[in-house]
Amino acid sequence: MSWIHSDLGDTFLRTTSIAVAITALLIASPQPINATSPNVIVVMTDDQGYGDFSFNGNPYTQTPAIDQLASESVQLTDFHVAPMCTPTRGQLMSGLDAFRNAAINVSSGRTLLRHDLKTMANVFQDAGYRTGIFGKWHLGDNYPFRPEDRGFDEALWFPSSHINSVPDHWDNDYFDDTYIHNGKRVAYSGYCTDVFFDEAIKWSKQSSSNGSPFFAFIPLNSAHWPWFVPDQYRDRVRQILSRDKALQEELQQKLDTTPSNLEDLISFLAMGLNIDDNVGKLTQFLNESGLAENTILVFLTDNGSTFGHHYFNAGMRGNKTKLWEGGHRVPCLIRWPNQLAAQKIDDLTHVQDLLPTLADLADCEEHLPGSLDGTSLASRLLGTTDSLADRMLVINYSRMPQFKVTYTKGNPAIPRRNGAAVMWKKWRLLENRRLYDVEQDPHQDHNVAQDHPEIVAKMREHLATWWDGVKDDVMTPERVVIGSEQENPSLLTACEWLDIFVDQQVQIRRGVLKNGVWHLIADQPGTYEFALRRWPKESGLKLDQAIPMKQVTDGTFPAGAALPIKAGRLKIGDFDQTSLADSSGESITFRTQLSAGPIEMQTWMLDGNQDSICGAYYVDVQRVED
Repeated sequence: MSWIHSDLGDTFLRTTSIAVAITALLIASPQPINATSPNVIVVMTDDQGYGDFSFNGNPYTQTPAIDQLASESVQLTDFHVAPMCTPTRGQLMSGLDAFRNAAINVSSGRTLLRHDLKTMANVFQDAGYRTGIFGKWHLGDNYPFRPEDRGFDEALWFPSSHINSVPDHWDNDYFDDTYIHNGKRVAYSGYCTDVFFDEAIKWSKQSSSNGSPFFAFIPLNSAHWPWFVPDQYRDRVRQILSRDKALQEELQQKLDTTPSNLEDLISFLAMGLNIDDNVGKLTQFLNESGLAENTILVFLTDNGSTFGHHYFNAGMRGNKTKLWEGGHRVPCLIRWPNQLAAQKIDDLTHVQDLLPTLADLADCEEHLPGSLDGTSLASRLLGTTDSLADRMLVINYSRMPQFKVTYTKGNPAIPRRNGAAVMWKKWRLLENRRLYDVEQDPHQDHNVAQDHPEIVAKMREHLATWWDGVKDDVMTPERVVIGSEQENPSLLTACEWLDIFVDQQVQIRRGVLKNGVWHLIADQPGTYEFALRRWPKESGLKLDQAIPMKQVTDGTFPAGAALPIKAGRLKIGDFDQTSLADSSGESITFRTQLSAGPIEMQTWMLDGNQDSICGAYYVDVQRVED
């Protein structure tokens, strides 16, 4: 079976259906595995950059557990990710460039990792490992993109980009939150980072007691905004700063010249101390349980820092979302006692290298998919080669629609060739026009393109060839499946409006006046019911209701504006109908027959004059019996 996609004015034929691809992954038989196969743990933090750790010279914080891990690890000192989290996560999981795997933006309908790709979890699962994720997935909230659809036996996660995102459980605030555990919403006690590490450790202990090697992925939401954290960690940051008055005054002077402020930075650094405590708890568990020597432990971050450029950036320019070095060069530590010698490796490396590298180290590379953009670093890590082959890498991603960029006058969420950084040895070509030598000019203050036309020409040629290989597929959005046995009913949210950014519950509270289109696939023909909502179902709020400011554990959520919603309109395929609010006042319900296959959907919330206000931020969808 195949679906024909017609999007963005172009028509593309995809010969692999979602049903066939997912079935193939589900029925793949795990292979027998050597009893000595190493466990693999990957810890990824959110929005911390290269300079946010004391082992990289940060004088304003102390991260002793991660410093100790660094001293025992291979440190990849020229390691790069994407400048935003979804592209990084997609490249980690797939070993492919973001523009090849489709996960290219943090929202706006472009977070979905191609349904037909094998993930890191699939690779280890096929090799006989138990697989688990604990934290932030951010590669799709619906079937067939959820972690439980992509090779994870155990999945404890929350949807979208951060806790308190649009599809997240309403009013989650980092403390005592409700997460998704193996497909069901479950309430947990404790601070988010503590919960994810505790559950990962508990699961790892169970897996090892059963004699199974395990792959544990611990992708944190911390230190992502909002900067909520147990107050004891802020006290610790203040104590660190108070020990050196000159250092504290220097920090304040830096922040006086930025839009940031000291209290926000203290909260951000406090989240880093909590992360450090949890890394210490994890390494202590591995050491005391006897698992350390046969466990490959990887630590990295997902993009550049949100604060580093304001206070300490290890000499680099730029921050999260930027093509400057500080936007995508991050720490990467790999520890495997008695197998990998602690050392610093300065070769140019990338997050998409980790899939083939870890599969190679664990001796399960036979389960890798065919062609990857990443390359195995195993021989370099093991010391059997002195350097990596000469390579040129491209970083490109879809920006948030509201971003101001210099490489296009159009919507920056739509992928374009010139929104790229090309990396080669010490050279960085940004936006196909500015060249920097980061060895001589680490802060990238001097554009030397005119001085090195031959370098520019070679890097431009590489970019052009790369773009020709991705430009068609990257324009085709992935589609959420509705009406499937694997997820029925399902919740659609404004996060999947193509090239429209609505990703934060604070935007829902404010009532942002935006609208967009969902790109879907009806799994099978039948009657489908759609309930349009302004607020999520668990809130119990009515369509036109306002809500007051809410005090939460470590801060406040703003008041929610009233929108004068009296009716709604649903257009899906050939169906286009308007209806009044239900008797509950919480939703507007429609029923229609759908054929199986790809389809687009849009909604409108209407006032008493039938004028459009915005789209429905939430739509509950269910295939029902006639």
